[in-house]
Amino acid sequence: MDKTSKASQKERFIGLEWLRFTLGLYIVIFHTLHTYPSIRGWSHYVTDIGFFSTSTFFVLSGFLLTHVYLDDQRKLREPARSFWVKRFSNLYPIHIGALLLAIGVSMWVGYLAITPQDAGMSPRFVIYDVNNDLGQTTPGALEHFMGNAELALNLVLNVSLLHAWNPYYLTFNPPSWSISALMAFYLIFPWMAPRLFRIRRVARALALTNLLYLVPPLLVIAMTDFGMPETGILHRNPLIRLPEFVAGILLCVWYTRYRAAGGRLSVGQRLALAAFVACCVVAAVWLLGQGHAWYYLLHNGLLLPAQLALILLATQWRTPESRRVRRLASRLGGASLPMFALHVPLFVIFTRIERVLAGEPALCTSDFRACLEAAGESSLALYPLFLLLTVVFCVMFQEQFVLRVRNAMQRWLLPRVTSSHSPGGKRAV
Repeated sequence: MDKTSKASQKERFIGLEWLRFTLGLYIVIFHTLHTYPSIRGWSHYVTDIGFFSTSTFFVLSGFLLTHVYLDDQRKLREPARSFWVKRFSNLYPIHIGALLLAIGVSMWVGYLAITPQDAGMSPRFVIYDVNNDLGQTTPGALEHFMGNAELALNLVLNVSLLHAWNPYYLTFNPPSWSISALMAFYLIFPWMAPRLFRIRRVARALALTNLLYLVPPLLVIAMTDFGMPETGILHRNPLIRLPEFVAGILLCVWYTRYRAAGGRLSVGQRLALAAFVACCVVAAVWLLGQGHAWYYLLHNGLLLPAQLALILLATQWRTPESRRVRRLASRLGGASLPMFALHVPLFVIFTRIERVLAGEPALCTSDFRACLEAAGESSLALYPLFLLLTVVFCVMFQEQFVLRVRNAMQRWLLPRVTSSHSPGGKRAV
């Protein structure tokens, strides 16, 4: 292995940190901006392709894991078990912290009932995952309250990080399905990544991956009426979403070989990539208004080339000399997954407090129920404050809670899995 390849393997991607942060921030906007009635006439143009963020994050995860965890011989740098422990201990504190917060917030909101809609809030409340534009005349037809057996089953699925496999509805903290899907990807990464690195014709493999990814939505379009469980399967089933993760691994394979050969994108090539991504986004926003078939095609595969181009473009961002800027990028990038997981309960807390403060907050000390009944409306002017507070909270959550719990989990679990790989160990993976 030559020096160029070794240098490429150690390359740091400051642009990917900024991209991770941007994806996290966009998913927050995607799930919250539409709640302001005054801008619903145009806000959907901003949020229509929010799914682009999650898909790009899955592709990016495959790229980064391959870059970090495969050595110069294209083998996993460490035993699979220690890899799984590290990945699990990085995801699980985020998921459990967000799950507990979401359950607590839904119970709190249901108890306070600041708005009529709040009265039905409960951890048991779910909405069936079907598209409401296809003949559902009453939104209530999609609402469902889980019975005791359903509640227990979905608690088990959430605690075990298996809830992405539920094709009917999202429970407790809906955006956390992405963490469940990531864990499924991580489980097969040690087996899959080294094998994908042996592929010689990477461009052809990427094209085939993209075509295979489009098969499920094409089948749904041709054979169903976009009901359940097929829409839920397309949305979050880890096997259906796996091509995005695979595409990220293959992109890293291509990039590693390209850099080893001394390649670097010219300014013209970077501009072409940026123009391609922009054109894909504009076309996607337009196509979403042309019927449901386009939604599922765009959601599951049609935008994959744009996501690959965006990640490749971000790798070209030069690392700044300022340590503060590098540190800031690392901190914001590290907070991206907490932003995915925490923004829904944080938005509920923010808007309910905002409504109380916009009403008669002085009543809260004498007549709490009257204070709630006098609550005002949420203000778009305070929305930037919500975004700022969310970013700050998620940075602190990652650094003060997730990292500490992660380190504690690894101190306890790693010695147990690595002992089986010691010279005197009886078992090996």
